[in-house]
Amino acid sequence: MGQVLLHLVRHGRPQIQPGRAASTWPLDPSANTEEMHRLGSLLEDRAPTAAWFSSDEPKAVATARLLTTGPVRVLPTLREAHRSDWFETHEEFRAVVLDAFSRPDRPARPGWEPLDQTRRRISEAVVQLVGQESDDLVLVGHGTAWTLLISEITGREPDLNAWTRLRTPDLCILDLGTQTISHRWGRL
Repeated sequence: MGQVLLHLVRHGRPQIQPGRAASTWPLDPSANTEEMHRLGSLLEDRAPTAAWFSSDEPKAVATARLLTTGPVRVLPTLREAHRSDWFETHEEFRAVVLDAFSRPDRPARPGWEPLDQTRRRISEAVVQLVGQESDDLVLVGHGTAWTLLISEITGREPDLNAWTRLRTPDLCILDLGTQTISHRWGRL
């Protein structure tokens, strides 16, 4: 990968719809917050000529549209790890995802995408984007997918502490030339 900065944006707060898969949730109508405006200004200052891409999940596309007036290309390969079910509590969801990280070669539950597969999909998509673009990239997507991508780029184990503290929205910036994090999650 080249001398590119990769701006990973975690989507804004979703509108939780019980009984529906999280991949279908829209952005919460009240998510256009001061924090979202601050993130948009930060990206405008730090990545004024960046190419923008988003997962095809509704909450990610809507987040990207709030953050930039420029073009955003929607890519299904930037989706979150596929999860086929709904959880009543955040604690139950968190426990299953942490289990998925501990056994990335197999589904954490029936119908779930193994995290090794998610890592390959996301990494291959980003390698392709970096090869096509000559400038920095802003990618709007999801916490688990970005945690896996950061691990792949930095050569370190997934930072599960960072994953558990992710906010909506949030930002992490990676320097692909040095394969290091130049802006950590939680510093908007």
